[in-house]
This record gives sequence, structure tokens and C-alpha cells, in this order.
Amino acid sequence: MTQPIKRIAVNTGGGDAPGLNAVIRAIVHAATKRGWEVFGIRDGYNGIFLPERYPNGDGVIPLTRARVRGITHLGGTIIGTTNRGNPFHYPMPQPDGTIKEVDRSGEIIEGFKKHGFDALIAIGGDGSLSMAHELAKRGNIRLIGVPKTIDNDLEGTVATFGFDSAVSFATEAIDRLHSTAESHHRVMVVEVMGRTAGWIALNAGVAGTADVVLIPEIPYDMNLVAEKINAREAAGRNFSIIVVAEGAIPKGGTTSVVEKEVGKAERFGGLGEKIAAQIQTMTQKETRCVVLGHLLRGGSPTAFDRLLSLRFGAAAVRALEEGQSGVVVVLNPPTVNYIPIDQVADRVRHVPVDCDTILTARDLGISFGD
Repeated sequence: MTQPIKRIAVNTGGGDAPGLNAVIRAIVHAATKRGWEVFGIRDGYNGIFLPERYPNGDGVIPLTRARVRGITHLGGTIIGTTNRGNPFHYPMPQPDGTIKEVDRSGEIIEGFKKHGFDALIAIGGDGSLSMAHELAKRGNIRLIGVPKTIDNDLEGTVATFGFDSAVSFATEAIDRLHSTAESHHRVMVVEVMGRTAGWIALNAGVAGTADVVLIPEIPYDMNLVAEKINAREAAGRNFSIIVVAEGAIPKGGTTSVVEKEVGKAERFGGLGEKIAAQIQTMTQKETRCVVLGHLLRGGSPTAFDRLLSLRFGAAAVRALEEGQSGVVVVLNPPTVNYIPIDQVADRVRHVPVDCDTILTARDLGISFGD
């Protein structure tokens, strides 16, 4: 018989996304309605296995209805998040000055049991959900996952919250750049997030009527990008808008990485500036680069993301009540249901190169550099 639930923990991991607070609020309200206590683990799992970082060891905080009042529209996460310090490969300085990765997951499992938690609702992307899944298996922890990423690149769900907000902001930025690009007869390169999947670049690029969209799924040829710009110039269109996913790859080349350290994920960056410099050299057109970066993560969630977040949070609590464990709540329109977490963890949903949006873009004359 499944142990009755009295206390549950919630954490947010990986990059922040508009809608995280709405998920937390829905979880707290739905759980409190059932007579459960809810606690937030601060900064991923740091609140449990690095309590010394917090005043009075306050790395785990009670989440009451009063504490989550008025947070649905707020960006970020009231319990904090991190995308560093994987507990299974935690970087530890050695006496000789080197860094060694050690497994500290046992400390989290011990702390989880010490706090008397009956279940964990983990909100995160593929990496965070993979860590939660492994912790749950090792510690026999009841687990429900909630998919979160502005990149919309998780398997099993039609949409992740944060994506609509990111695309809406990127599209507005592209709209604003049209007028200044046309006024100065420039090429504007807009770099957006998207390490291994180009959903943001594709959707914002098409919605914002870009002329070229470069995504990781379609290796690009700069000669073809230059041809597109020159063809517009010859037709009297003396400006161009280029939208670039940070993880786009040139044919025969590699991704643009600016940082790789032990215990950290590769940090992509610099691609927009590189492409801008190449375009200016190849076309003799004045070219500028705008990097939207973390602006895509900030700000209030759109109405779509707020509603999706609230639905996901409430569904996670219902899943626990039904006795589910090891599942992720996903959007399968018109309903939210559950799938095994191993169908989501460590998997990336790439943009299909023959999807309707790409076919539409090609019909509209948008170049993918191929």
C-alpha cells in the first residue's frame, strides 16, 4: 500500500523560465487543499546538501498560500535555481589545486529523508529531470516531474512553459529592429538562445518576417546567406534581418563555445558576432549584432504560459494523489496527462526539418543557409 502523503518538496533546476512561480503557486494551493505541507528546496538541491550557504541553515523553506500569494505573473522563481553543481559529478578542489568530480547524491537523499518528505515535485528541463529521476531511483523517492524550458525541446509534451514568452519577446525585438535596419540600410543579426534545438529562432524568425534563420538542425553555408542578402539588395531591399540560434552550426564546422569548465555545461556564445563579421566582409553591408540572451528568460509569462504552468502544477499534485511516481506531466491537447520520466530525461526534441513551420518559411522565401 502506498504511504499516505503529508509533506512534499518542490525544487526548480536549470535555467529560469517565465511561469516557474505560477507552477509553484498551483502546487501549493492544490497540495494545501489536500491537507499536505509543501516545502521549497532552494537553488535546485543546494538547499539540502549545502545548507551552510543559507542564513540559519534555511535552505528548505515552507511554502504556504500566503507565501505564494500574487506570484503568478512574476518571472523567475521564489525558491531560486541553478544549472551548476551536478550532485552526481560535483566539482571538489583537491589539495594539489586540481578539481575532481565526486558523487554527493547520497547527501541529498539523506537530507530528503531527514526532512520527512514523502514526495518530490521536480521542475526542470531534460538535465534536471534526469538528475531527479536518478535520485528517486537511488533513494526510493516518489517523484513527479514538471517539464520546463524556454527552448521547447523536451520530448513527450507539445509545449513547455516559458517558450511562448520567449518567442513573444524575441518577435517583438525583431519587429523593433526592422525599422532601424531599414533606416540605416543595415543587416541586423539577432542571436537567440537554442543550444541544440532551434524552436525559438524558427518561430520568432518566421513570426518576425526575418530573411534568414539559422538553426542547429540545418547546417548553414555562409555563401548562401550572403547570396540571400545580395539578392535582396539587387531587388531594392537594402536591409536584412538574420535570426541565429546560439547553437547553429556551419557546414563542416562546430558550435561556438565561449566557456567549458569542470562541473559546468558548455556555455555557448559569440556566434551572432561571428556571423555579423562574416556578412560585413562578404557583402560590404554595414552589419550589427544584437544578442537577446537572458532577456528571453526574464519578465512576466504570457497568458498562455501562465495557464500552462498552473495546469502543470495542479496536475503534478493530482498525479501524486493518484499514486503516480516516476512520471512527468505533459501537454497532450486538449488535456494534461502523464508519461514515464525516462521518456523525457536526457532527450532532446529537435525541430523536424520537414515540419510545417519550416515548409512555410521556405514558401515565404526565408533562407536557412542551405
